[in-house]
Amino acid sequence: MLAQGGVQILGKFSPTGSPSGREASRISLVVSVTRRGYWVRGRFGIGRLARAMAIQEETHRASAMHGGRLVAKRLKAHGVSKLFTLSGGHLFSIFDGCREEGIDIVDVRHEQSAGFAAEGWAKATRQLGVCAVTAGPGVTNVMSALGSALQNGSPLVALGGRAPAMRWGQGSLQEIDHVPFVSPLTRLAVTAGAPAEVSGLVDQAIAAAVGPPSGPAFVDFPLDVVFQESDVDADGPVVVPDAAAAADGSERAIELLRGAERPVIMAGTGLYWAHGEHALRALAEELRVPVFLNGLGRGCMPADHELYYSRARGKGLEEADVALVAGVPMDFRLGFGGSFGEETKIVVLDSARTDRRPPREPEVELYGGIAATLDALREGAGGGPGPDHSAWVEALREAEVHQRAGEREDLADDRAPLHPLRLYSELQQVLDRNAVVIGDGGDFVSFAGRVIETYEPGCWMDPGPFGCLGAGPGYALAAKLANPDRQVCLLLGDGAFGFSGMEFDTLVRHGVPVVAVMGNNGIWALEKHPMESLYGYSVAAELQPECRYDQVVQALGGHAEFVERPSDLKPALQRAFESGKPALVNVLTDPEVVYPRKSNLA
Repeated sequence: MLAQGGVQILGKFSPTGSPSGREASRISLVVSVTRRGYWVRGRFGIGRLARAMAIQEETHRASAMHGGRLVAKRLKAHGVSKLFTLSGGHLFSIFDGCREEGIDIVDVRHEQSAGFAAEGWAKATRQLGVCAVTAGPGVTNVMSALGSALQNGSPLVALGGRAPAMRWGQGSLQEIDHVPFVSPLTRLAVTAGAPAEVSGLVDQAIAAAVGPPSGPAFVDFPLDVVFQESDVDADGPVVVPDAAAAADGSERAIELLRGAERPVIMAGTGLYWAHGEHALRALAEELRVPVFLNGLGRGCMPADHELYYSRARGKGLEEADVALVAGVPMDFRLGFGGSFGEETKIVVLDSARTDRRPPREPEVELYGGIAATLDALREGAGGGPGPDHSAWVEALREAEVHQRAGEREDLADDRAPLHPLRLYSELQQVLDRNAVVIGDGGDFVSFAGRVIETYEPGCWMDPGPFGCLGAGPGYALAAKLANPDRQVCLLLGDGAFGFSGMEFDTLVRHGVPVVAVMGNNGIWALEKHPMESLYGYSVAAELQPECRYDQVVQALGGHAEFVERPSDLKPALQRAFESGKPALVNVLTDPEVVYPRKSNLA
């Protein structure tokens, strides 16, 4: 419980340090806040004076630091500059440590957003993202973000509060063992057992998060452990791993690429994490191989590059004789392997082997450094005689042009409420080439994925295969903090707004001028249209029509626009970007427009 000048923790003390035992004496530990850190004051039973003196001597050593300061020192050593969080008493010592170490504390309105902001930081920077959440419901609230980070391979460390070890099992506030239910969603999940373990566990969590394979890691800190002091050295050097070496056994892949008449490269999120964009471009240009991208891979080849295609992907994958699939699983987005032709020979390249087998057996599997392996494939397959790919490249370009021509009518559609493609046609005219665009929605964002062009790595984010709505505001917060001089545009469905709309308060409080553009059709379109197609009716698929979400944002201190007609949209977008505030452009879109979905989601 909280006491003036500190946090009072009641428990038992025994010679072994356990919280129970007949010979244990009752103690009252008061963890007092000072500018130097936290120190422990105690009232002990008779017969424990010697032990009390030993504790007092240890905690007052000049070199000792409380556990939260040890956490912060290791984070700082690894280059962490932001901690995304929501306040909780279990975290006070970590907050104090971050304050002392110069790590910015960015607080949000829901722990889910703290987790998504940490993942957004990782996506925007290709560096470690870190969040801290309080015990119990704080940890359960961040679970969706951990699931997203796991499926996206996002390097993220979540720090959790935990009920005190000395009272464990007696019903402390928010007492629950997090590790069993967090473990399936993380590369590592552990609990600190003593202050001396804190620094090492933080290092282990970071190593697990950055991989390979990269993903989330979790450490929780019992209240009595993280408030106590230790004289362990927290200033040790950080071990920087060597660049990942090329995969072994690439000879067969080189042979296939060298002899291919209709090769393609399908690359995704793993390529982005591996900083593989330069190697990808060099390989594609030297071998004249068409490139398709998804996920965070978008932008790793500029949208206006002669060898990049988006609309012709179906034709390209189906007719390819050899497909190099780099950093992307053959999941529902690739038809579980069915997007490729029956005779296509598939070469899988990724940073590490996982427990999940490809649903379609590849001709070759390569696991190692993605960038280094792409370089090795280029050196092995390039420079010599081989088939001329000119006709193949031109055939795909013709298909690309034809598909784009078919979109012109919708892009210019003058209906009100708006066709989503008309909205994106207007938006493209005000976006900078290096704008960061974030998608948080269903069909509305699917339309964006078709037509929004991405020219640089890290300029497109969406929830990825986990598909969790509500990720967008956290992503946008982090993306703008990481790129303060760039436009950051959040594409938001009206359904998605309900998950984390209060994070506009977060954006206002921290002065983060993200511009959100909402497609407001008053329905759950991704569910309503398919259900009506299957059953002739839909249920649980309606939202308030024409709801004024913009007024909510305005009430929170942001800039707001409400758009009903196409002619009003571009001026509204310009005003929003020029406002210098977090903004929502609430655009009414036509609920009758059905996204032409082709992929099998399951």
